[in-house]
Amino acid sequence: MARSGLEVADVFRRYGEAYRQHHGASLSTEQRRVMSAIELCRTAALGGHIEQCNRCDHQRICYNSCRDRHCPKCQSMAKAKWLEDRQSELLPVPYFHLVFTVPRSIAAIAYQNKQHVYNILFRAASETVRTIAADPKHLGAETGFFAVLHTWGQTLVHHPHLHVVVAGGGPSFDGTRWISSRPDFFLSVRVLSRLFRRLFLKYLEAAFDAGDLQFFSSLEPLRIKHTFLRHLGPLRKAKWVVYAKAPFDGPQAVLRYVAKYTHRVAISNNRLLGLDDGKVQFRWKDYRDNNQHKTMELAADEFIRRFLLHVLPEGLQRIRYYGFLANCYREQKLALCRSTELPRRLLLSARPAFPGRRSDSMAFRAAPSMPCF
Repeated sequence: MARSGLEVADVFRRYGEAYRQHHGASLSTEQRRVMSAIELCRTAALGGHIEQCNRCDHQRICYNSCRDRHCPKCQSMAKAKWLEDRQSELLPVPYFHLVFTVPRSIAAIAYQNKQHVYNILFRAASETVRTIAADPKHLGAETGFFAVLHTWGQTLVHHPHLHVVVAGGGPSFDGTRWISSRPDFFLSVRVLSRLFRRLFLKYLEAAFDAGDLQFFSSLEPLRIKHTFLRHLGPLRKAKWVVYAKAPFDGPQAVLRYVAKYTHRVAISNNRLLGLDDGKVQFRWKDYRDNNQHKTMELAADEFIRRFLLHVLPEGLQRIRYYGFLANCYREQKLALCRSTELPRRLLLSARPAFPGRRSDSMAFRAAPSMPCF
């Protein structure tokens, strides 16, 4: 389908003020700020600058962007900078893509407690990967990975989940060798799912006991402890979705693929198809129907409501790094992985270690243990 030229900003500029008048009491400060930023993005209200061609000296005036992380127009430069930084961190090993999803009844709690529950999602998923990878029965190494928070589905409903990109192996904990995963298999999804479920519910219950969670509207009965625990009861036995996608076709393919996820917003401008008679039409992919592309039409009021579901609390980091990619000692650990005792050719030709079996030894320079979570 051809692009319509429509933008999310067009919807907000045309119907945003009416939405604020009708729903002002329910809008958070962050949601109001995001609406205003998108409406004003690249307009005279934000000022402008002059761009000049370095060949013919032609000049043009360009309006400034809002640089808000929720704005569909302002992510290209941020994504390009992020990709440039990640290029230097790639290792010549297989990379795997995991997706951690919470049940729908948890998503409802998450929406009313974004800061706390999204942090729990990061904590439970990262601890799950690190714990299982550290177990000699599975890998027996410190791996490195980053996680990206998404809160939406294709139709803009609230669907919090994490995309995790993890290296297929890591240094042994004594710093003496590299341990590789199998080239087509990282960790057991069933084992990951069970530990993720246990840790998430453990931390969620701890947040309740600490008084960190709030419940409104239909969730108000959950303020009572025994009602809250009864609500969680069925979730302790249900299957939680941890999905492992096929391994990437080489390290460079990782960034080409992940670039679609890291700086994505709830809906991109190129999915918009029409804006007529107070209704927004947009393209979506139905994963339950053979990935068929379909068209959805929503009232502008409902479209704005769904978009604003995904406004993040101020200061919440939606991309986080763990293991040997953790910010506090990433440079040191990556230098370890690329040290002269671990030449690239050996790493590429290393025999994969199957679960419970370590790969051939390869020397590392010893490094002190520096925990960073």
